[in-house]
Amino acid sequence: MRILLAGASGFLGTRLADALVRDGHELTRLVRRAPGGPQERRWDPAAGQLDPAVVAEADAVVNLAGAGVGDKRWNDDYRRLIRTTRVDSTTTLATTVAGLPAADRPRVLLNSSAVGWYGNTGDRAVEEDAPAGEGFLADVCRVWEAATRPAEDAGVRVVRLRTGLPLHREGGLLKPQLLPFKLGVAGRLGSGRQWLPWISMADWLDATRFLLDRDDIAGPVNVVGPNPVTNAEFTRELARQLHRPAVIPIPGLALKVVLGGFAHEALTSTRVLPGVLTRAAYPYHHQTLPQALQAALTTP
Repeated sequence: MRILLAGASGFLGTRLADALVRDGHELTRLVRRAPGGPQERRWDPAAGQLDPAVVAEADAVVNLAGAGVGDKRWNDDYRRLIRTTRVDSTTTLATTVAGLPAADRPRVLLNSSAVGWYGNTGDRAVEEDAPAGEGFLADVCRVWEAATRPAEDAGVRVVRLRTGLPLHREGGLLKPQLLPFKLGVAGRLGSGRQWLPWISMADWLDATRFLLDRDDIAGPVNVVGPNPVTNAEFTRELARQLHRPAVIPIPGLALKVVLGGFAHEALTSTRVLPGVLTRAAYPYHHQTLPQALQAALTTP
């Protein structure tokens, strides 16, 4: 396919771009700077500017654009950036897709979202039919997903990727924890009872490509592993694989000092199951956390 990718320079985007090229797809990257080659096209999502001809060339659009949730300490300015970068990019792509003649529209828009949609579910397991929860990330996900509506109303298949916590030693949930664990000064976060909807990087990549090809799947899809664990379980397993102790719990107050507003989300329990992927018989590479962590710690 000819695929247009937004967010190609991010933690997930760089790995997805490499995988799509290896698969033999023709990939065009959207960039905010001057294009560095024939496979890049410039856009300005904050201003809603995107050449419709660039979108008309694509069979599929994948949007992963957005400021990293865990990249910086949250304050009011960074909260606004998290929201606007997601909503602006999605709105620009969806309205551009919808404005094309029907024959020129891409067949599918895969748009990033997050399990933050569900808010705090406690010990209650949820699938894709669960309503939006409460809190900052739930509110962001609500407007983020709503911004895809123009493309959906125009008859384009829209898949909303409610991504969990992809595991890879170079980013996401795992990277900031490796050094404290190796130094033996790590432990559970808060009570440790909060659920973590992890997914291996291999499964996130393959599930995303699986959804590109499945014309019968649309709407929200929980891109998570089949067996979520609590933070305490995650901590014990990571310590075991690193052969280090993990006996120093990090209290909620300390997290608030270090993470600011993100501390609340770090302590949120989100027990999410991959209902759509399970019913579609997606073949997971890593069914359990030990398998996923081993791959995350050893795969380049």
